[in-house]
Amino acid sequence: MNTMSSACVFSPAPNLLQIPSSKLIKTHFSRLNFNGLKPLKTTLKFTFHSPQTTREQQPTRLNAVAEEESETASVATAADPSSEAARRLYVGNIPRTVTNDELKRIVEEHGAVEKAEVMYDKWSGRSRRFAFVTMKTVEDANAAIVKLNETEIGGRKIKVNITEKPLQTLDSSLLKAEESQFIDSPHKVYVGNLAKDVTTDKLKNLFAEKGKVLSAKVSRVPGTSKSSGYGFVTFSSEEEVEAAISSLNNEILEGQRIRVNKA
Repeated sequence: MNTMSSACVFSPAPNLLQIPSSKLIKTHFSRLNFNGLKPLKTTLKFTFHSPQTTREQQPTRLNAVAEEESETASVATAADPSSEAARRLYVGNIPRTVTNDELKRIVEEHGAVEKAEVMYDKWSGRSRRFAFVTMKTVEDANAAIVKLNETEIGGRKIKVNITEKPLQTLDSSLLKAEESQFIDSPHKVYVGNLAKDVTTDKLKNLFAEKGKVLSAKVSRVPGTSKSSGYGFVTFSSEEEVEAAISSLNNEILEGQRIRVNKA
């Protein structure tokens, strides 16, 4: 009984407090019939915790677990070479008639494909002649580039590459040289909505077909070789600027309709 009383906390009714304990036990137990009952042996285990300790320790443990899980997730993400950016291919200069399913079937011959998305103009509904294909693995993506880049679909030579190229894959000295060779001029046009694989040479050659070009450059995301999606072309006169805008605004370059206006 002493063990039980040390483990249990109860509040007796006020009227029972006036009755001596010996009389109380005798009164209650005299009314019970124990005939036919067998002794029952059991082991009681009690664990006592200080309320203050429980409140302080439990949140600490939860926070520790959360921090460990967060750190593990961060490490896993940083160490994962198979992120979508590394598996996502740009496929440019495709025929307007190529659909998602058709493109997927073509690429699947060289690796497992998760999804293929042809880009369409939101106003006309026409294909913009380029697409993005996400492969299952980086190995599949690399295999597709080797097998499909510079091949033909429907009579058009397509471009296939990773959507983002880190600076390490391109000689940084080439980028610096490209920037230093640009000749600025007050007679300049801005060229927007450039496809990711449009180079400075491609941009210059396009405008050279319509007039005499002084210089050209594709703007890049600082610290990378990634195109910013726009560039500049300079001329020697305002008449050449007007001629370039008139003839090349809304022209298709590498599957995308470019915008040309005064810079």
